[in-house]
Amino acid sequence: MTKRHIVIASRESPLALAQTELIKNLLIKNHPHLSVDILGITTQADKRLDVTLTEIGGKGLFVKELEEALLDGRADIAVHSMKDVPMDLPPGLILPVIGKREDPRDAFVSNQYESILQLPAGASLGTSSLRRQTQMRTVRSDIQLRTLRGNINTRLQRLDNGDFDAIILAAAGLKRLHLGARIRNYLSVEQSLPSAGQGALGIECREGDEAILALISPLNDEITNTCVTAERALCRRLGGGCKVPVAAYAELDHGHLWLRGLVANHNGMQILRASLEGKQGHAESMGIRVAEELLQQGAGEILKEFL
Repeated sequence: MTKRHIVIASRESPLALAQTELIKNLLIKNHPHLSVDILGITTQADKRLDVTLTEIGGKGLFVKELEEALLDGRADIAVHSMKDVPMDLPPGLILPVIGKREDPRDAFVSNQYESILQLPAGASLGTSSLRRQTQMRTVRSDIQLRTLRGNINTRLQRLDNGDFDAIILAAAGLKRLHLGARIRNYLSVEQSLPSAGQGALGIECREGDEAILALISPLNDEITNTCVTAERALCRRLGGGCKVPVAAYAELDHGHLWLRGLVANHNGMQILRASLEGKQGHAESMGIRVAEELLQQGAGEILKEFL
């Protein structure tokens, strides 16, 4: 039976709602008969802005309540930033669709300075991500790295208020909110290897819901799905969420897959890197192999720091 109406669960942050609108519009473009409602949910992670994500349980809190809405039938699908999705999903839920990736890089944002290299010694750089903090210490060991949480507009406002000399945000989020003009410079993936799934949107639904699967399947992007599969396989093998500085980034070109992974310790003084090139069809096994190489280099001992 063809569904005529669906409900999408979304966080209520401006970026999450903008991303959900993107998916809504794509669904209606592919299925003109469809009516779509958005169920906005304020998650615990959105409410607890006074503490770091690490302290309150990690990025999984961004998706937990959306998943509860799927499981109890209040919503048919949920839209997530893939970098926020835990590596293991609750029983009964699947993530069959990953849309075309937006820019995966981290962005340098400042009202005074053109790039991280132009920051004066002792300048304050704001970011909520351990992954970014540890990598920035290798680029500029002489600046102050300070924790910054909140939605994108809140972070930009704190920059504009003078609380920071510069901040780092995901380029994808800025672009999706039409704030790309705030980007002063892009950090190369060599300077700041992205987190697994950064820039990609995933659609989660109930397992076995064939009517929903038929509706959302046209939105899947094979290239992005392959890359994110490799990245998440790496993180799953390492046991890495947002509580640990783990990065994973894959690129696919004409069936040739290149995966890079990184693990860093608390202060960024020890950074392990590994990479692998292979075929598109081996994304999952490549992620595991890169993780195994990192473990052989000592990643297991580093990750124990964060338990």
